Parts: sequence; structure tokens; C-alpha cells
Amino acid sequence: MRVLVVEDDVDLNRQLVAALEEAGYAVDKALDGEEGHFLGDTEPYDAVILDLGLPKLDGLSVLENWRRDGRTMPVLILTARDRWSDKVAGIDAGADDYVAKPFHMEEVLARVRALVRRAAGHASNEITCGPIRLDLRAGRVTNDGTPIKLTSHEYRLLSYLMHHQGKVISRTELTEHLYDQDFDRDSNTVEVFVGRLRKKIGSDLIETIRGLGYRLGDPVDE
Repeated sequence: MRVLVVEDDVDLNRQLVAALEEAGYAVDKALDGEEGHFLGDTEPYDAVILDLGLPKLDGLSVLENWRRDGRTMPVLILTARDRWSDKVAGIDAGADDYVAKPFHMEEVLARVRALVRRAAGHASNEITCGPIRLDLRAGRVTNDGTPIKLTSHEYRLLSYLMHHQGKVISRTELTEHLYDQDFDRDSNTVEVFVGRLRKKIGSDLIETIRGLGYRLGDPVDE
């Protein structure tokens, strides 16, 4: 899962990025509205954290431009403004949720989890596929109740496939959602991670669809 943080406060931006990366996300960052708008307009994100009080281009304008251009990724706005009218303006502009500053980092992480899972059609923090259970809140994966130790990239891969289970996901899409913009992306590495993941969760859960990509599904239902 890949998240964009658009926040001009350098320290807060760094804290958000660190917390999200620790929670298992690939994270890109921007320190002003122009850069944030460009990234959100050209890169695929599973969620965006967007401050309203940005230099160069304010957050409300960034959001309105994204929505006008058909960008549908979930957006969580951050605002230091207490007036209810500012919050309403953000929601009306296309935001999916908001958090007022100051905030607890755990609340932001919980709201991002909720936005990502709802966008994928999941109501619970626990997603299952056959014997595999993904606990999004704890960042833990179990197989028939037995914990599975995954690397950060293996976890991101499994999380994305489980959020979109039953759908065929191309190698390109996986690459775009597994790595941040600074990572040296190579779609061939996805095959390596899929191979490692199959050894840990069972080879029959991830199906290779020749020429198209991969599909995760319960083998009982196939």
C-alpha cells in the first residue's frame, strides 16, 4: 500500500512518514501544494494525507483540482483550523475524512487504515483468505493461527493482494503500489517476492494469470 503525505511542516512531515513506514506503507512526501498536486496527479496512491495550509498552492485547491481531474484516491485532510466551516469546505471539496491539529499519530494511522480498507470494500481490520488472516491494526499475518514472519515488501505485497483478492493484479500495478517514488523499481522483483510469499503462505493461494498478473483467492472457491 502506498501513501502520499503533503505537509509543509518539516518535522511533522517526517514524523508522519516514519509512522506510516513503520506501519508497513510505502510513503512519498511533498512539502508544498504544487509538488503535492503533481504527485497526486501522476502517481497511484492508496491514500493521501493532505494539509490545508500549504505554501504555493493551498490544500483545498489541490484537492479540488484532483477531484476535477478524476483522481479518486481517499484523502485525509489535516487542518489547524477550528471553524466547522473549514472542515465542511474540505469535505465538500472531496475529502473523505479529516483530523484537526494537534492530533495523536495513532488516530491518523487508524483513519488511514479505515480509508484504505473501505476503498477496497472491507469493513473490518481483519481480512481473511482461506487460512490466512491479515490483522491490519497489528500489522500481523497468521496461517491457521500461526504467526508468519514477513519482510516489509512481502507484507506490502500480501496486504495489497488481500485488499483486492479475487481480482487480477498486474505486475505493473503491484510495482506502483509496493514502492515509493525514489525506489529503483523493477517489475521482475515482484516475481521474487511472490515466490517467497508462496513459500510462507502456501503456493495455492496466489495464482499466476499468464500475461496478466496475479490473483489471490481461497483455493476452496476456485
